[in-house]
Order: sequence, then C-alpha cells, then structure tokens
Amino acid sequence: MRILAFLAILAMTPALAAEPAKTAVFDIELIDMSQEAERGIREDQTRRLAMASDELRKLLQASPQLRLVDIAPQRKAIDDKAPLNKCNGCDEDLGKALGADLVVSGIIQKTSNLILSFAITVKDVHSGKVIRAGQVDIRGNNDESWLRGVRWVVKNRLLAEPLPIPS
Repeated sequence: MRILAFLAILAMTPALAAEPAKTAVFDIELIDMSQEAERGIREDQTRRLAMASDELRKLLQASPQLRLVDIAPQRKAIDDKAPLNKCNGCDEDLGKALGADLVVSGIIQKTSNLILSFAITVKDVHSGKVIRAGQVDIRGNNDESWLRGVRWVVKNRLLAEPLPIPS
C-alpha cells in the first residue's frame, strides 16, 4: 500500500514530470471556396483569422504538455512559404529551425458565408507524422462561431486526451 501511495505522489510531482514539448503554432489559414472569394480579401475575415490563431495559441499554451515557441524569428520564411497547407512539409522544416518538437497548423475552409470547416493538425517535426488532428464544421461567419470552432477542436480533439509527445 505504501508503494502505491509513493508512486501516486511521484506521478503528481511536477519536477519529475516530462518536459513540455516545444511547440510552434502557425497562423490559421483561410481557403475561401465561396462565391465571395472572387471579391478578394475581406477585412473581417483577416481579423477573424488573427483572432482564431491567437485563441488557438492561448488554449494550447494552457496545456502543461506544451511550451509554445516564438515563431517571429522565422516570420519571413513563413510568409515566403505560405500557404503552409500547400508547402509539402515546410512546416516541419520551419519548426526545426525554431527548435520545436511539434508544429501546429490549421485551415478554415469557407464553403459559403454560412458553412465553414476548421481543421487543425499537430505534427512531430522529426518524423513528419501527424500525432493529433481535429476537424469541425460550423455555421455562421462571425466572431463567436469562429472562436467556438477553435475551442471545440482543441477541447474535443487536440487535447481531449494526453498527446503522444515524441521523445
């Protein structure tokens, strides 16, 4: 019985817990397939992308499994390679350059002003393997629906159970 109590205390001791994975979280990107796409970039959607990206970072930073790294040192390379969802693994290279173990990227696919789909992935930069992914469809193109989409994916898919952190 004493051994079990000792092991339980050991498991709860933060000093002995595994180091949080260094994680680069890239800005969420928009794929606009709606009829409005031909009108060009919309200020409200640009603002929502930044808002959703900030919320994603905030939620992931709150996880004791992750320690976010600053992506600013690779900002020019990120911008040059954008969109990251079409760069054939450049997100892993960018993550390595930032000293990260994991990279998180996401897209919002807009089908119409009513139907949007959020997809976010967590990848191991060393193997390129997706270790967790989540997707959700939302209805409504407003601040609250975008935030609700990001929050749902993080809570119910990305962090619903412990991440298999690479060693």
